[in-house]
Amino acid sequence: MEKLELYRQSVQALLTKYAQECSSSENIEVQLIFDLLHDRYLIVDVGWDEYDRIYNCVMHLDIKNNKIWIQRNMTDIQIAEELVKMGIPREDIVLGLQPPYKRQYTQYGVA
Repeated sequence: MEKLELYRQSVQALLTKYAQECSSSENIEVQLIFDLLHDRYLIVDVGWDEYDRIYNCVMHLDIKNNKIWIQRNMTDIQIAEELVKMGIPREDIVLGLQPPYKRQYTQYGVA
């Protein structure tokens, strides 16, 4: 399987699995957003909690230059480690949520 297609399938499978495990209430919807044209993948909570509007990006991953960028993770799940378990090389995972100067000190790609 082509590298890019493997990365797309892995990211989609990871987010789909997490979205299914999320507890959604009657008023809050867990949305999976896959922009296949631009390789952007998100989980978003949308709805209402009584009088409060809920709009929260829970996870956001991009695929850029044949690397998976973790842009946001508001969960306890170690997304990068889950991707490694799925066969993605560490050097092809970029912690975009970390400042660029810190990425060289992680176990993952720098860009």
